[in-house]
Amino acid sequence: MSDARFLVDLLARTAPGLTVDTGDGRRAQYAYDASNYRVPPLAVAFPRSAEDVVAVVRACRELRIPLTARGAGTSMAGNAVGPGLVLDFSRHLNRVISIDPATRMAVVEPGVVLDDLQRAAAPHGLFFGPDPSSHSRCTLGGMIGNDACGNHSVRYGRTVEHVEELEIVTAGGVRVVAGAGGLSMDVRAVAGSGGRSGEASEIAALDTALTRLVDDNLAALRTELGRIPRQVSGYQLHHLLPEHGRHAARALVGTEGTCAVVTRATVRLHPVPQATTLLALGYRDVVDAARDVPAILLHRPTAVEGMDEAIVATLRHRRGSEAVTGLPEGAAWLYVELDGADQADADRRATELLGQLRAGERMVAGRVVADPAERRSLWRVREDGAGLAARLVDGGTSWPGWEDAAVDPHQLADYLGDFRALLAEHDFTGVLYGHFGAGCVHVRIDFDPATAEGAAAMRAFLEEAAALVVAHGGTLSGEHGDGRARSALLATMYSPRMRAAFAAYKRLYDPEGLLNPGVIVDPAAVDADLALYPITSRAASTGFTFPEDPGGLAEAAGRCIGVGRCRSDVGGSMCPSYRATHDERDSTRGRARLLQEMLRDGPDTVIADGSRSTDVRDALDLCLSCKACAADCPVGVDMATYKSEFLHRHYRHRLRPRSHYSLGWLPWWSALARWIAGPVNAVLGGPLGRLVARLGGVTAERTIPDFAPRRALRRHLPPQPEEPAAVLLVDSFTRAFRPEVAGAAARVLADAGVPATVRSGLCCGLTWLTTGQLDIARRTLTRTVEHLDGEGELPIVVPEPSCAAALRHDAPALLGTEAARRVAARVRSFASALAELADADWKPAVVPERVTLQTHCHEYAVFGETTQSALLRRLGVQDVDEAGGCCGLAGNFGFEAEHYATSMTVAGLSLAPKLAALEATDTVLADGFSCRTQAAHLTGPEGPQARHLAQLLDPNPPGGTPS
Repeated sequence: MSDARFLVDLLARTAPGLTVDTGDGRRAQYAYDASNYRVPPLAVAFPRSAEDVVAVVRACRELRIPLTARGAGTSMAGNAVGPGLVLDFSRHLNRVISIDPATRMAVVEPGVVLDDLQRAAAPHGLFFGPDPSSHSRCTLGGMIGNDACGNHSVRYGRTVEHVEELEIVTAGGVRVVAGAGGLSMDVRAVAGSGGRSGEASEIAALDTALTRLVDDNLAALRTELGRIPRQVSGYQLHHLLPEHGRHAARALVGTEGTCAVVTRATVRLHPVPQATTLLALGYRDVVDAARDVPAILLHRPTAVEGMDEAIVATLRHRRGSEAVTGLPEGAAWLYVELDGADQADADRRATELLGQLRAGERMVAGRVVADPAERRSLWRVREDGAGLAARLVDGGTSWPGWEDAAVDPHQLADYLGDFRALLAEHDFTGVLYGHFGAGCVHVRIDFDPATAEGAAAMRAFLEEAAALVVAHGGTLSGEHGDGRARSALLATMYSPRMRAAFAAYKRLYDPEGLLNPGVIVDPAAVDADLALYPITSRAASTGFTFPEDPGGLAEAAGRCIGVGRCRSDVGGSMCPSYRATHDERDSTRGRARLLQEMLRDGPDTVIADGSRSTDVRDALDLCLSCKACAADCPVGVDMATYKSEFLHRHYRHRLRPRSHYSLGWLPWWSALARWIAGPVNAVLGGPLGRLVARLGGVTAERTIPDFAPRRALRRHLPPQPEEPAAVLLVDSFTRAFRPEVAGAAARVLADAGVPATVRSGLCCGLTWLTTGQLDIARRTLTRTVEHLDGEGELPIVVPEPSCAAALRHDAPALLGTEAARRVAARVRSFASALAELADADWKPAVVPERVTLQTHCHEYAVFGETTQSALLRRLGVQDVDEAGGCCGLAGNFGFEAEHYATSMTVAGLSLAPKLAALEATDTVLADGFSCRTQAAHLTGPEGPQARHLAQLLDPNPPGGTPS
């Protein structure tokens, strides 16, 4: 690590304030992207300005340290990992500098997320055309590096077509503007610091050399490049031809960071279509679907996307049958989007196309998808394709490597037929999806890159696949770039003269080969630096049984393939800690990569101290255990469970944090407090309470909720029914802090035709689970399961969503017994119980017109993200305004002193602004005890008070009429 020390020292002098991290935890996080590859870097830097970038490039050149630029790290070809310094632009250099509606131009920094640009452009009626499925987290710098396209590429093409100018730093540390006509000096570098004497002549010499390179290779550039719409492989040197305006910026698009580092880009925007509509078309297989693509293209669609049944089956398996709605009959599907002058025009065009396809022989069924919610559901299936295809219903695993080939759309059906035959010949299975309208097919294949034999079989297949796509006039890459996955195969596609031109082009910009080495020019072998590792013996001893991952924690953490959905700021609920900090370490992906590295078998692991690792512990520290990732992650990463398992190992036979003994043992403490609730509440609510809180590792910024007296629950409950239809299990939180909810729940269930017998005194072990005290959790859950399993088969309704989720999800995963699985199958949250068990004609006496809803994250993850909101609408609530995401309190997390600030930041993402806009009399629903407590903390006694759904629907509330 001496090189790292010299680099840090040099940058401390030349770029004061620049964060350069050489820690093992950081290196482990950035050793991976979304590909099959793993290359631990020497260090990671987070530049804040172009001047920082210049200093970094010059330092790397002086010390001969390789440099890799990185955006969201979602590249599937190994484009964003490298052995030297990784430069992460997404942290700070992520602004939309300006938008000019008159010229339809935007100026952006390379780390800006595409969706952020779209939101900035939307008020002007504009948007950026290319829209990869990773639009919620991919950066413009990454899109420029890979020449990304997206779902609407049949209309808007590739990123290169929208780039007008790039501000770059060359490998020599010179700031240059690349645009139409060639290269010029960056005037800001001249005006500010960073410019050096003689730079203008260096730039002129480089520009002249580029012209000479083009003049020497005119025939090859004109015949080998730009043949089909999606030809991304290699360098796009034809943009330097005179007939293309010698466009130096566009020639740099798709170079994957191997020639220069982009610090700013000027890109062209487009008007938002006036109206669009969507056709969903079903086929017997993907080849039949591809046969119809040429006819569909004649109707000038904005999108033609395809996928096979494996992706749909996986999503329904993971998230329930309602996760995909609106698909017609078939085993493969096309989504066809058409636009129009108005909605009637768009619908007319769709109807006309649908009629034409119905007259043919290939389409099985088709429909116009008019409902916006159905459209969103369908597009989500397509956008999650890479993740969904990675872990299939049968437990199989698939990998990228040949996920990005493209042909002319008119050749697509023939290519797919031959490609499937090639898969069968090699005894591989592929999951197909992609941009059928542009001839670009994504496929994940069940390679076995964890063994030498498997890697050799993968390499042999890739070589034949490359020959096949070239034989069909296609390209190895259609938008993901060549990276480490395909660069070594470029000899199959390009002539020696063309490859020599590529090498000469890189040398002009990067003579010492320091920028993203091993990619495109002088490539590494396709099976070098593969990331997979064998399951190790130290991964076998677990607290949880990991029923869906036979390899235990190693296989479970290995679910993360790096697609980075957890890095999104919008949509879904994960990952609240990343949304609060925007640090890769605090993303679900960053934590999973650390766990993978911790469990890696081999001497090259970056995390060498196993479950005692403080790097892993610190990365997991801000995980709120909200479980949202278990629902939102396309591959089903469940970081809450992994954190619990890690803490179980990390603190085994060691002293734990104080909060693990106070908050972690809360059910035990609350059982004691019930006997002397008055004195306990008086102490905790007074000056002494702050001292008690500090001693227990609890923040003094919050008011500790009052404990209910021992007999309070009995006073709130109605008489027991003679013939119960369910069991109302009063969990520890409800019994200890809000027994009135149990009474309301019993009355509502009876009113809904589900009279319930009440059971209390049993615990789900949640607080021990979240703090990783799994031995105690196991004993607690064993007792609870034995009692519930021996008391019949009635549905079990649990008012507290987190306790319901623990019994439904965690109990069978921890105990691994048939009894636990039987009990889990009976468990319902209160909202899901009403949705499933209530009489069909039941309606509560009164419901409000408008409700602000905070769905508990565990209910979202385990019982369905729309369960409560759908129920409210069914019961007559006209307006359900959801506070998306986590409340920030999350059980013990927000009560822990060291996490209070993060808890409040998370609350500020959605819940706090929603509550601030309400009147005191407005209706707020928060079934979770944590959510209600956080809401009360935010609003104070004068603001709107959150209630449980049972209290809202109570037909006979104490002291009044129904709510």
